[in-house]
Amino acid sequence: MDTQTARFDADAHAAEIRAQGYTVIRDFLDEDGLSAFRTALAPFLGAHRGRNDFEGFETERVYTLVARGKVFENLATDERLMALLSRFMEGAFLLSATHAINLMPGETAQGIHTDDGFYRQPRTGTAVGYSVIGTIDAFTEANGATQVIPGSHLWSEEEIAERRKAPGGLEALLVPLEVPAGAAFVFPGKLLHQGGANRTERPRLAFTNQYCAGWARPQENFFLSVPKDVVRAMSPRAQALLGYELWPSFMGMVTGSHPAKALDPDWVPPIVAQRP
Repeated sequence: MDTQTARFDADAHAAEIRAQGYTVIRDFLDEDGLSAFRTALAPFLGAHRGRNDFEGFETERVYTLVARGKVFENLATDERLMALLSRFMEGAFLLSATHAINLMPGETAQGIHTDDGFYRQPRTGTAVGYSVIGTIDAFTEANGATQVIPGSHLWSEEEIAERRKAPGGLEALLVPLEVPAGAAFVFPGKLLHQGGANRTERPRLAFTNQYCAGWARPQENFFLSVPKDVVRAMSPRAQALLGYELWPSFMGMVTGSHPAKALDPDWVPPIVAQRP
């Protein structure tokens, strides 16, 4: 266990999430970590801009980040994050989405949204997912810092509707999370938030890793997007986050067997091996 992990107080951060809807880990990445991220990401930049206003027409996105380099795998499996998320999600929770977000000058603000609204679960229930946003560049109000509505993770649909009708609407309640490079903030998918507008002349780089309960369907289909030879080289924790683990007691099985067996190079699907 490294020094950062040893001094990390997961319970204190969990308490902040419960009270205000988010927490900030200010020393998540040091200068070496930031440099390693930039170096590993550089070959993938410049290939994809958003296809709609939500993705951002002036935003570069690099999806399936976890499989594009060891540095990204390490971020997704960071022991501090695992400890904190374990305060809210039991068992073998999953990685739901992982991508870099490079907000270019001129990008407009997203609409206010939640990250797990597609699960169609009542807002009064337990959050199905949790999001992590890591700042590779410092977040400022001018360059598009993520804006949150503190406490909104506790609101019902009716309470949201009432606040939407108040003077200024939900937009009046947004607070920009201005944090230094190397910080990360963690929040439940139920928190109302939006990406801000980049009114500066420089890009603003970040990444997001989103996680979900082991019984929920992830946003990214890692079984199709990450080749098995790449998964085999990953840590057991990363493999579990991609779905090569059971949710107690048998969700995720492969023809009655543990899914990790499918990573054996000599593995033959039983439906083939047992074919008459």
